[in-house]
Amino acid sequence: MLETSAGLALADPSAVRAIEATGTSALAWLLIALPLLGAGLLLVGGRATDKFGPLLATLLSWGSFVVGALVVLQLAGLGAEERSLSVPLWDWVTTGNLSVHAGLLIDPLSMAFVLLITFVGSLIHVYSLGYMQHDPDKRRFFAYLNLFVAAMLILVLADSYLLLFVGWEGVGLASYLLIGFWNHNPAYASAANKAFVVNRIGDFALIIAMAYMLYTYGALDYATVHGEAGSAATTTLTVIGLLLLLGACGKSAQFPLQSWLGDAMAGPTPVSALIHAATMVTAGVYLVARSQAIYDLTPDARLAVAIVGAITLLYGAIVGCAKDDIKKALAASTMSQIGYMMLAVGLGPIGYIYAIFHLITHGFFKAGMFLGAGSVMHAMNDRVDMRRFGALGREIKTTWITFGAGWLAIIGFPFTAGWFSKDHIIESAFSAPGWQGWVFGLVALLGAGITAFYMSRLFFMTFHGKARWEDDAAPHESPLTMTVPMMVLAVGSLVLGAVLYPTGVLTGWLEPVFGHGEAHESLIPLIGIQVSVFVLMALGVALAWLRYGRDEVPVVAPVGSFATRAARQDLFQDEFNETFLRRPGAGLVAGLEVADNDVIDGGMVGGTSRGLAGVANVVRQAQNGFVRSYALTMLAGIVAILGAVWVIQ
Repeated sequence: MLETSAGLALADPSAVRAIEATGTSALAWLLIALPLLGAGLLLVGGRATDKFGPLLATLLSWGSFVVGALVVLQLAGLGAEERSLSVPLWDWVTTGNLSVHAGLLIDPLSMAFVLLITFVGSLIHVYSLGYMQHDPDKRRFFAYLNLFVAAMLILVLADSYLLLFVGWEGVGLASYLLIGFWNHNPAYASAANKAFVVNRIGDFALIIAMAYMLYTYGALDYATVHGEAGSAATTTLTVIGLLLLLGACGKSAQFPLQSWLGDAMAGPTPVSALIHAATMVTAGVYLVARSQAIYDLTPDARLAVAIVGAITLLYGAIVGCAKDDIKKALAASTMSQIGYMMLAVGLGPIGYIYAIFHLITHGFFKAGMFLGAGSVMHAMNDRVDMRRFGALGREIKTTWITFGAGWLAIIGFPFTAGWFSKDHIIESAFSAPGWQGWVFGLVALLGAGITAFYMSRLFFMTFHGKARWEDDAAPHESPLTMTVPMMVLAVGSLVLGAVLYPTGVLTGWLEPVFGHGEAHESLIPLIGIQVSVFVLMALGVALAWLRYGRDEVPVVAPVGSFATRAARQDLFQDEFNETFLRRPGAGLVAGLEVADNDVIDGGMVGGTSRGLAGVANVVRQAQNGFVRSYALTMLAGIVAILGAVWVIQ
């Protein structure tokens, strides 16, 4: 419970109404305006901005980070109960009893995302200066990067679901443009279309959820919806929670809407780092965490969140074990790690902070590994097949070291950022009540072991063992514009966990939003969980070393078992969608088209129209222009009227 200044005890701290921002925080609109300005200038300026456009876009992104850091400093100087500020923008929709105002919500949760988005996003801008150096259309690429950053900032800073949806669709548009940036390749254009279409399913669910909120509460702003959440029936809250979850599944590539993520690796590698590691795929986690007030009142919807997270973390881990494309292996890893975050927010108050903690650390080590993958591609003539790599650690040492930092973090090596954040999620899973503790705890534990295996497989196949390069390969290190961002992210991958958690910085920062959650007694002693996680991690690394580091790796993938073949094909997700969704959907559309053409237009509407045309044709014959005919018709009418009057009397 949180005591507000008005003396009202609220179950959900996020339901506290924000006070109007002053000082630096009142300029928070610049966070969005700066990258949006960059996108506009580069797109409208066209070729005239080719020379300075990419650098301008990068500087504006860093400018947004500076503004965010200044706002955080002001927020940190306020008391915990005062760290919820409102920045009014304009009156948006006013009709009847409905009044929607556009505004920004400055609080610890939104600003944590702001710093992650702008810092990691700006590093990726710097990296792109080197990676896209020879692309003739790099100006447009940087415009899209700025557009994406601006849209993501709208999403996390919005003070209402309606404005959040604007950012939600904005990142969808920017993602489509970036994934299909090289759309002269039909496969890349198809991947962009697939991401766009699959996300529309989740977006439709989010629209219905907002409509339900509007019907129930008469508003879409967080303060009203969260503050009055308890006034709605449990069934209503459950429906809203499930619809929000489906929206989150689309954007965060969670089961059953995860099929687009692997194909989205078609875009330039900085796109993979920005969209599919550090920012866009975390939007679903943000949506659920921001909607805490709803989920805390509907255990069924919250349980559904945890189940989706548990399924996806195993799904992504299994798929990652069989991928030979370095970017697709990392994409499967992203899917799995977001699953950990969804599992955490589904655990309730104890999991919210750990989910955001893992989201932040994952943003660093996964972005670092994606940029490292780009550096490997730069060294290997844009090849992505790890079976054609090997022994690159001797040739591109900076990439090897920085990628290794991310690898240690994601497998949960002690005292790295991932060890602090992911292990807390596993421990919280074992603290869930009843059967949930055993199921979610064991799933999270098993996922940690599989993660250690497939990420070590990726690391050893790429950087260790014997060289399996093709004849034209001449590995060379990337320029400083690419390696310096990788170094910064590597440092964060190693030390960020120790900086944020043991010091209490993160928990103290987020508690005004999420409150203080107490864990249930764990089913297994804490030391037992920690030892189990470490043993599984060590086994995963050892197995990967024996198979992919020490032994010879075939340059052509062996046929493998049925399980291996299934994992290579994403556990037949596309086949499932084709059989049970696309074909039945196409059949339904075809049937409706036939019904519309033959039954409605051809039968009901067409028959009625033909009948009326026949009657009109008969009546038309009476319109002959002779006065005597019209007089006779009038006489017949008068007789009919008099007859009707006589019958009535």
